[in-house]
Amino acid sequence: MRVGAFVLAAQFPGQGQGEALHRAVRTTELAEESGLDSVWLAEHHFVPYGVCPSAVTLAGLLLGRTRRIRVGTAVSVLPNVHPVALGEQAALLHLLSGGRFTLGVGRGGPWVDLEVFGTGLRAYERDFPESLGLLLRWLREPRVSADGDRFGFREVPVVPRPDELLAPDPDARPGTCRAVGSGEPGRAGGKDRPGGTDGKDGPGGPGGPETIMACTSPTSVKLAAEHGLPMLLGMHCGDEEKAEMVALWRRHARAAGRPAAQIERAAHVSAGVAQIADHQTEARETLVKAMPGWLRQGLGAHVTVDGRERTMRDPVAYTELLCGLHPVGRPRLAADRLAATAERTGITRFALLVEGSGDLASTEENVRRLGADVLPLLI
Repeated sequence: MRVGAFVLAAQFPGQGQGEALHRAVRTTELAEESGLDSVWLAEHHFVPYGVCPSAVTLAGLLLGRTRRIRVGTAVSVLPNVHPVALGEQAALLHLLSGGRFTLGVGRGGPWVDLEVFGTGLRAYERDFPESLGLLLRWLREPRVSADGDRFGFREVPVVPRPDELLAPDPDARPGTCRAVGSGEPGRAGGKDRPGGTDGKDGPGGPGGPETIMACTSPTSVKLAAEHGLPMLLGMHCGDEEKAEMVALWRRHARAAGRPAAQIERAAHVSAGVAQIADHQTEARETLVKAMPGWLRQGLGAHVTVDGRERTMRDPVAYTELLCGLHPVGRPRLAADRLAATAERTGITRFALLVEGSGDLASTEENVRRLGADVLPLLI
């Protein structure tokens, strides 16, 4: 069981943006101190739902502040950026962090971001598969060209190469590094060793950064499976729906000819909410008091690029739904819910929103208790 924190840098009513970003940094520092496996960083634009506009930038800061914990994006919104630029950033973070970076990508929504960044609605509605394919080739191959409907350019070398990962050399003087994995001298692998991008070398393997994909529909599940990418599944989904998506992913992966071993060990991630307290009513009341105001303010601020109608969930009902689905309550209840999700879905990696109280001190205590009181019950 690998339990991590999901960090949105959420701006609650009455808070400043700097306060939300500071809480995001402190959450990560405490997550490492408390023994959590990972932190997962969201990105949003122009809304207080989350005030981090670049998950890879924040990941770079946090990888520099930490030494052990894995840091991932959940997610980098691919239609807003050029896939080569994102691939270069991911390779850089992978190499400089010693393989602790995970690149999570997703399609995002039909938001005004597409207008501001000049990519247009087509990048969201039609071009995501092409963008994803180009990104993955950049992370796997030594030289890349493009001749698609959206991207076209001559062959260029991939610099830096994601497979050039170094690791500390235990047999040499302090500070000396050596290449990881097999391949050419000084190289951690070659073009046929895509590593974390398709699971051959595992998370952060020598072939490149682990790459996962947010999935919210059968179409996105099929695309992820065809590329061998583990899924990130949303916090609004219950165990039954997540189990169905895992089963669908497996069917599509087999149909695409993915190796049986890769399908079996695909490390999908389940997003959720965690609030730990001595009594379940206390944990639920903490979230029901704070989260609806943030959801109402944050989700309500989203603007569609084409004026299409959108329906917002009732913030109170949604908060209560999350409390019923996820580890919200006493440590034993929290551990039991995580174990039940793992048993029902086969997913053993979790990204849990820990800042639902909206308060820094409460978030810090929540992270500490998740590490000290819940993790030992999962061993």
